Amino acid sequence: MMSNTSPAVAARAAGLTEADLSGLEESGVYANRPNFNTLARAIGLHPGNLQTIANGWLPSKKDLNRWRELRVFTTAGNGITVNCYLAWDGVTRDAALFDTGFDVSPVLETIAANHLELSHVFITHSHSDHIAGLGTIRASLPAAKVHSSSKNAPLEQRNITGECVQLGQLRITHRATPGHAEDGVTYIVSNWPDHAPQVAIVGDTIFAGSMGGGNNAWELARSKVREEILTLPAETLICAGHGPLTTVAEEKANNPFFG
Repeated sequence: MMSNTSPAVAARAAGLTEADLSGLEESGVYANRPNFNTLARAIGLHPGNLQTIANGWLPSKKDLNRWRELRVFTTAGNGITVNCYLAWDGVTRDAALFDTGFDVSPVLETIAANHLELSHVFITHSHSDHIAGLGTIRASLPAAKVHSSSKNAPLEQRNITGECVQLGQLRITHRATPGHAEDGVTYIVSNWPDHAPQVAIVGDTIFAGSMGGGNNAWELARSKVREEILTLPAETLICAGHGPLTTVAEEKANNPFFG
């Protein structure tokens, strides 16, 4: 539990058995409606926002035509789905891939169909579902430079503080967002055509209405989201590793972890 509240105490607060609470955490499904207000207070979440999520809130559907050269790929493996993202400059055709997901076939097809040059691969964190296709990408497009904040990455691949990567007109910077993963990093893609809002590719740092597991670093994870992501302009498009696209404004208004 995020607040170090025991499962037994949280279950009592919700009016559930521990087994029912565990099932709710896994699936989001419940037979008997929990008391979300007392549960939220027990585990340190915003009661109103938790109730909003329980009532089925989802962020508004995003029209990616605003970001003409941005694509989302969702692939499945090991019982889960994961998102990766491809962005490119419409003039130079220089492209960057953010994570790989399980299957990079649709990414490679898009690169070929749009006559792109994959110049960069940016890794948000090194959990297996986010880098499963990295070997295939490197074998297929060996000229692409890999960027990572993993301490196990070769020095020439590690993100450098203050670095700005130019992708034609687009600018890519990064912010350290550890917590869910020691090497967690958020990439900011800005200077889109027609003044489209900037894009934050966040890995598993924050999701629509939720956040990635803190893995014994909950407070670090939450503080990094507050400091490095929720301080971005309200219209910033948040591209998470799992689930739908959202915005800074929607998460500030609805996410129970940050209310």
